[in-house]
Amino acid sequence: MALSKIADARELTDQELVDRIATIKLQLFELRMKQATRQEVKPHQFKHARHELAQLMTVTQERNLHAVTVNK
Repeated sequence: MALSKIADARELTDQELVDRIATIKLQLFELRMKQATRQEVKPHQFKHARHELAQLMTVTQERNLHAVTVNK
């Protein structure tokens, strides 16, 4: 499974970004719980989830900074 591209995240609306961030955070929590209870977890799932979360948060921050700059 290839890592997601940031262009995909930039195409999302603000609400979709918020929803996706919440989903990824929940997914990471569930992965940590599985790992703590010694259930089978594929290590690359952590990497993919953290990577996508970072991209989504970057796009959110870019939009916030752009909104502040435009309003000045």
